[in-house]
Amino acid sequence: MVPIVARRQQVMTEPTYFTLAALLDGPSHGYGIIKRAGEQSGGRVRLAVGTLYGALDRLASDGLIVVDREEVVDGRPRRYFRITQDGTRAVTQEAERMQQAAQIVIARGMRRTGAAPA
Repeated sequence: MVPIVARRQQVMTEPTYFTLAALLDGPSHGYGIIKRAGEQSGGRVRLAVGTLYGALDRLASDGLIVVDREEVVDGRPRRYFRITQDGTRAVTQEAERMQQAAQIVIARGMRRTGAAPA
């Protein structure tokens, strides 16, 4: 008999989540991603440039994003990234996972305090 091993789904980090979420609005370059991620997270996520480009390379190798286009601005190359269908699916699944986890805590908290659900 072969033992059944449960494969644990890897939880997405908050910076990865907001990097992918930033690309849901359309292709963007690194600075645009940093700005959107900061806005969408209410300022909690502050992506450093070096960290972002390492993450973008990893997300690209995982097939979650692709380079949409490149252009030269002020003599410097600028790459725009686009989220893929797999990336959209991954960030959506993570949002649903977080929502389910939050609902459990909120429901239990309401029962303990006797508050009515919203």
